[in-house]
Amino acid sequence: MFSDNKKDKNMVEGTSNQNIISQGTKIVGDFNSEGDFRVDGIIEGNIKTTGKVVVGKAGFIKGTLQGTDAYFEGKFSGKLALSGTLTLKTAAHIEGEVIVGKLAVEPGATFNVTCAMKGTVKETSKSGPQEQKQPETKKNA
Repeated sequence: MFSDNKKDKNMVEGTSNQNIISQGTKIVGDFNSEGDFRVDGIIEGNIKTTGKVVVGKAGFIKGTLQGTDAYFEGKFSGKLALSGTLTLKTAAHIEGEVIVGKLAVEPGATFNVTCAMKGTVKETSKSGPQEQKQPETKKNA
């Protein structure tokens, strides 16, 4: 009788922030986003997001992109820093500097970058790559 309308409350809490930059739209400047977004237009500037970024075939980002995951069919030029996965489809064209956690590249994608992958730190020596162990912490019993 006096209960909250749970359906309306869940709809508000369950909504996700989704942004779309449509084809024919050009944005120049820096912006931050907490939600996912899709780019089918052009963005020139610095982008920082906690959501997933999808760049369609007509999409182009020129500048810096910091986020978690990105899925590219379009173009990117600049510095790309992702803590998660960068997925490049066949039509993708990426140039610049890339730092990612994981990388998935389909045959046909253009990937002209300097690339670093986060993860296990490796040290290269004359005998080849070797894993570098982190110093152990002593625990007192």
